[in-house]
Amino acid sequence: MKALALLLLPTLALAAPPAGPRRVSALIVPMDPTAEASGPRLENYMNEALGQFQGYTVRKPEELFGMPPDEEAQASLKRGEQGYKESLEAFTKKDYEDAERKIRATLKELQKAAGAMTASCNPLCDATALYAAVMHLRGDAEEAKLALLDLMSLNATYELDTKRFSKELIALRLQVATGVNAALRGGATVKSRPAGARVFIDNEFKGYTPVTVPTLSVGKHLLRLERPGFRQYGQILEVSPDDVEASTALQPTDVYKAYDTKLDGVAAEVMRGGNVSNPSVAGMGRSLGLEQGLVGTVRDMPDNNTTELVLGLFEMRTGKRLGTKRVVLQGDEFGQLKSEINRLVNHLVNNAEGGGEKVVKSSDPLENSHGTDEWNSEDRGGKRRTQEKKSKKGDPLEAVNGTEDW
Repeated sequence: MKALALLLLPTLALAAPPAGPRRVSALIVPMDPTAEASGPRLENYMNEALGQFQGYTVRKPEELFGMPPDEEAQASLKRGEQGYKESLEAFTKKDYEDAERKIRATLKELQKAAGAMTASCNPLCDATALYAAVMHLRGDAEEAKLALLDLMSLNATYELDTKRFSKELIALRLQVATGVNAALRGGATVKSRPAGARVFIDNEFKGYTPVTVPTLSVGKHLLRLERPGFRQYGQILEVSPDDVEASTALQPTDVYKAYDTKLDGVAAEVMRGGNVSNPSVAGMGRSLGLEQGLVGTVRDMPDNNTTELVLGLFEMRTGKRLGTKRVVLQGDEFGQLKSEINRLVNHLVNNAEGGGEKVVKSSDPLENSHGTDEWNSEDRGGKRRTQEKKSKKGDPLEAVNGTEDW
């Protein structure tokens, strides 16, 4: 028995563990400045398509490169929360002079915390409402109206606490809400360097930079930019009837800086095609911890207002090319871009696997069924025909039901 155990030990030691899901991601290299804006959106669509395949663990760009929060904004948010608490205590004690001093300082601090208010407009909305109440009680109705206008632009459905605030202030809010200024609208153009950052206004996604957002209510709004590989950015956006513009340079992470140095070599290997070695792709894959990847280049073609995408599927540890496809994208005027990218990803992955379908994540029994699959195997009553066809020399249409070619 001991001898048998000793003989089995080498075999057990050499037995490979069961293969787990392969780490995969989409990486797009922009070939010109205008193509920077489309890269992150294409990566997002590709990663969503990859997520429908079994055997893959999709690593999103923010996981690969990081997307750290704005630490200064977070620190300002904490100070603003404490300032609001102290302002509210002074207001409750009816020390309105002290409350005004503290709430002004709090609002100034919260101006720098826009990037950290990712769930709601609080405590900025609460502080703005308190400021309006303090100014109304101190006799400055015009300043109170301006504060209420800012409050409605930050959150149109914000409700004043009837236990905390007077009926007169609530009536004033209604007056402001039905006034001319509340109906005014303006546009905002948001830009970033590099382009392609996700734009959130009042925590609602609006598109990728550069983007123009029309018909925003006049007043203050929370603006936040997110781009994987860069520090998050936020600011208070002051919208007026005249269109406004906000622009910033995003700060890259160290991981993204190292990735950026490899892009020229990676782009050259993607573009040349063939079955030659791709050391730049392999080096990038190893540094990012990927096993497979969709790696491509994107180029804007302004002459015909289209975009050229060259996309390859690679074994990222070795740089082996599993497939390549070049497509010309016509834009996204009717929301067709996502479905085009989904078809492209399915084509590359399924061809690399020898045509075998891997898409599985649906519990719908009718998934991938077009409704006529079983017509030729059932009779009129829905019962499956099991009898064999009998050869007869009579009617040439014997055993033909007329739907065979459907």
